[in-house]
Amino acid sequence: MQESAQMPGGVVAAALDLFRSQGFDQTSVEQIAKAAGVSRSTFFRQFGGKEDVVFPDHEVLLGELREFLAGSHPDPWEAVCRASQLVFAHFANDPELARLRYQVVREVPALREREIVTVFRYERLFDDYLRRALPGIDPLDAVGFAAGVTAVHNHVLRQLLRGTKPVAPAVLQKALDDVRRRYGVLPDSAGAREDDLVVAVFPRAMPVAEMSRRVQAELS
Repeated sequence: MQESAQMPGGVVAAALDLFRSQGFDQTSVEQIAKAAGVSRSTFFRQFGGKEDVVFPDHEVLLGELREFLAGSHPDPWEAVCRASQLVFAHFANDPELARLRYQVVREVPALREREIVTVFRYERLFDDYLRRALPGIDPLDAVGFAAGVTAVHNHVLRQLLRGTKPVAPAVLQKALDDVRRRYGVLPDSAGAREDDLVVAVFPRAMPVAEMSRRVQAELS
């Protein structure tokens, strides 16, 4: 058999087409391999099974994000937002395939459950990074920011997946800026109300812990 030069992307597209037209449970690996022009053994070398062919890029994306976040970033909050933008850009690069995957996943409970687990892995990656990059951060701030970024990303991505028109990266950027603004970590304070700003003056010799305690007391 002459195997397709589009591996593994060609196999993914062929599998999703079959899942959409005849159902996930009704489609066999043999049918996918035949439609994609590959052997059954090649399919299993590339993918562990039918579920894996639906989500072939998440392991790669998670690995790329780990590498990205392992680098040097002057603003950890912005780095998390940038990481989510990289994921969005990946799916926006081939919106038709992304929409086809979305249609298949929402019709199969097992795939929806796996997607939920995958989303949590992104959220946990962001949470862990913030705790490493910002020693002493309140765990609630780390998990809350990670969850907020993930939720906003998924909301904007669904606009792309459910529609027929492109969604500009600026839409996600604006939403992520709002998350940062809510946490007070957006460097540009334009648009902030006067009572959103806190100015504090302390003696140079005052311990940082006492400064922090007094600021928290003022904000509580």
